[in-house]
Amino acid sequence: MSAPEAVPVPDVPQVPEAPEAPRIPPARRFWSARRIPAALTALVVLGAAGLLLYDIAAVRAGRPGMGWRRTLADELAHRPLDDVWVITGAAVACALGLWLILLALTPGLRAVLPMRRDTTPTALRAGLDRHAAELALRDRAMEISGVRSARVTVSRRRARVRAEVSFRDTDAVRAELDVALAEGLGQLCLARPPALSLSLRRMTGG
Repeated sequence: MSAPEAVPVPDVPQVPEAPEAPRIPPARRFWSARRIPAALTALVVLGAAGLLLYDIAAVRAGRPGMGWRRTLADELAHRPLDDVWVITGAAVACALGLWLILLALTPGLRAVLPMRRDTTPTALRAGLDRHAAELALRDRAMEISGVRSARVTVSRRRARVRAEVSFRDTDAVRAELDVALAEGLGQLCLARPPALSLSLRRMTGG
């Protein structure tokens, strides 16, 4: 009895795996350098430290200390903690400290809206000026027939559009404005597109 013949198995072509798409980091807000608050704080600290060091050096050299430092030390030693001036000074110092902490922890540059990063991740980041976004949306609104004037305010979370209708039906104008403004927001390529808030009013005769 003869052995069964081996049936050749056709080669199955291997499909190459698609390369993994590069991970694009999320677009974050731009941080302000805040040069003016930093410069003012540095100048105040430098002036106070220099004046105090000069007074301490003068005392070490055998000269009397400055009158303001003796007066301040005497006031702090004799005034109670519930004194109005002590409480006021502490409140001002706390307010300044909280303001500096707030500046250090918040990005700032609220006038710059971060744009999407849809391409290969690079160190380049793009931002859109808030006023430019408002002008672009206003031009979109003015293209709609029946809109006489439009005011646009764009924030990080909401784009508020107030339009005045001179003719045509208000509902028809609103429908066209919704489509045009939604398309305009999409073309701005913002990382976090703001929600659209639209309000219309009929122009009154003068």
